[in-house]
Amino acid sequence: MGKTVIELEKVAQVLKLLGDKTRLTIMGLIKDGECCVCEFVEVLQMSQPSISQHLRKLRDAGLVKEQRRGQWIFYSVNTNHPSYLIVQQVLEQIPDQKEKLQALEEAGLRIQCDM
Repeated sequence: MGKTVIELEKVAQVLKLLGDKTRLTIMGLIKDGECCVCEFVEVLQMSQPSISQHLRKLRDAGLVKEQRRGQWIFYSVNTNHPSYLIVQQVLEQIPDQKEKLQALEEAGLRIQCDM
């Protein structure tokens, strides 16, 4: 019985994190790929420190992973997270964020990293 309570607590934590519109949008943006902080700043029109705070919460919970390439840190969904199937189900229910990334690319603001 104790295990169920712990698992329920973890699921509740994940859903609480995804209950924030900014974090949910961030997860939607990286659902099929990866993004850098500055890309989130452009898409969400928020300050870099604010975006970093949201990313830190997602990273600390293990929902996102980061990979440094040169001066950039790229974020992607952690598909190995125990609650990934729940995250995936939630992300399938929200509007697709691809058009935001396409607009960023058309404006020449996507980070192109060929390292």
